[in-house]
Amino acid sequence: MVDQQGPNHSNVRRITLPSGRSIEVVKPAQAGSETRLLHVCPACESELVQPVSWREVDDSSWQLSLECPNCSWCEEGVYPREQVDQLEDRMDDGLCEMLADLQRLAQANMVDEVERFIAALNADQVLPEDF
Repeated sequence: MVDQQGPNHSNVRRITLPSGRSIEVVKPAQAGSETRLLHVCPACESELVQPVSWREVDDSSWQLSLECPNCSWCEEGVYPREQVDQLEDRMDDGLCEMLADLQRLAQANMVDEVERFIAALNADQVLPEDF
């Protein structure tokens, strides 16, 4: 998944599904001041901060407990929905990156297994009782 700023200053996200299809999600840009990115740790600047608990306070805010797995920094607070939406978008991006890595790893493992099986066949090391 790739985030891009479009010419109309909206967030355009392309999501590639495990099936290989890709879709675009367009979110209008929010006007206003810059807010802290919740996925970035203020202590060590790691981009792996994650919520460990959450609850909706009202229609416009969420209470989150955040934790950095890199330095064990923790924080609990109430954040506006827009800021939480940004965190959720980043977590979605991370999930897509992990799924892509998993797919590459599974493919590399399968190639390795097939090559070893072919080598065993060529060396007459595969017997009927192996099945």
